[in-house]
Amino acid sequence: MPMNSNNPSILSIGDTVTLDIGAIAHGGHFVARHEGQVIFVRHAITGETAKVKITGLSKKLAFGDAIEIINPSKDRVTAPCAFAKPDGCGGCDFQHIDINAQRELKAKVIQEQFLRLAKMDIKPEVISVEPQSGLHWRTRINFAISKNGKPGFYAAKSKTVVEVDQCLLAADEINSLDIFNRKWRGNDRLNIAVSSLKETNISRGGRSISGPTQLNETFDDFIYKVSPNSFWQGHKSAPKKLVDIAMDFLSLNKGDKVCDLYGGTGLFTAPILKIIGEKGEVHLIESDERAVKDASKIFHKQSNVTLYLGRVENILPLIKTVDVILLDPPRAGAGELVIDQMLEKKPKTIVYISCDPASLARDTMLLKNKDYNLEKITAVDLFPMTHHIECVAKYNLS
Repeated sequence: MPMNSNNPSILSIGDTVTLDIGAIAHGGHFVARHEGQVIFVRHAITGETAKVKITGLSKKLAFGDAIEIINPSKDRVTAPCAFAKPDGCGGCDFQHIDINAQRELKAKVIQEQFLRLAKMDIKPEVISVEPQSGLHWRTRINFAISKNGKPGFYAAKSKTVVEVDQCLLAADEINSLDIFNRKWRGNDRLNIAVSSLKETNISRGGRSISGPTQLNETFDDFIYKVSPNSFWQGHKSAPKKLVDIAMDFLSLNKGDKVCDLYGGTGLFTAPILKIIGEKGEVHLIESDERAVKDASKIFHKQSNVTLYLGRVENILPLIKTVDVILLDPPRAGAGELVIDQMLEKKPKTIVYISCDPASLARDTMLLKNKDYNLEKITAVDLFPMTHHIECVAKYNLS
């Protein structure tokens, strides 16, 4: 579709324009401009010149795909997956970027979000985890089902299902399943989970159709029995890596009283208990009923663990004495109400695990305004080939 003939600066969906690609933006896009119009571009890299096809428009922004690279970046590589392309799968933002450069870009996003939203200039380190290739790490996958009854993923900013015959991010156990050649009836998503012991479950619509209904997740000497549809970290290296960092940041002592907010099935509760001992206490709050049921089975012999089913903001005020708080909230973050409730307890340390740098930066500003200083932050690349990044931050009362 040609640009508006009366005003060539006005873009329309389908237009193709040649652009110089600017900085990375939060959300996996790169920023470019055409006649003053800001365009968020996928499949590009900072410093490139590219032909960009306009794929979406809003009142203030345009969105596009780089369909031809005129001046490629030194960090550009051939995407290993055939579906990681314009009009392809919307799941991987960064397969066309060298894995080390991906981490540098993620560090820039964290730095920019903290500078803009928390008024802090930080220089975070992004730690890599195995496998270093950035492939075959994902143990939890939800496939959409196409009109043809085939598994796939949504295209970017679309409800169109792109059919796939494998996912290179998925654990080998998932790709070896006979799910891609079958025709699936209905449109319920196909949920697949693989445990650390290679147990595999397939479920649809919340109902298990194949494999064990309790998966054994283990690392070090910790054992968790988890329902396939309860939340568990998707990267196979994530549980141990996050626990190691969190336990270091928490600086726990024997007898500490700890709140584990948005605690899921208790990934962090088990190692916390090992440090604080029988005289310590853990209060785990989680809103997902399945996760709390799993946690109740895991910790039924632990008299110093109290489990709460409900929203954090409804339950946290009921807990009177707290020494340390650990929180791992959803992508939107904790928010002002929960932050205020946390600070009423005057914990000596807060450790915040976040999968979104923007919400973490906003909450960091709230904490800073109440005299809790960011002592350190570590970013872990638990979502290679995508724009997502996990951060662990430690705050102390000044």
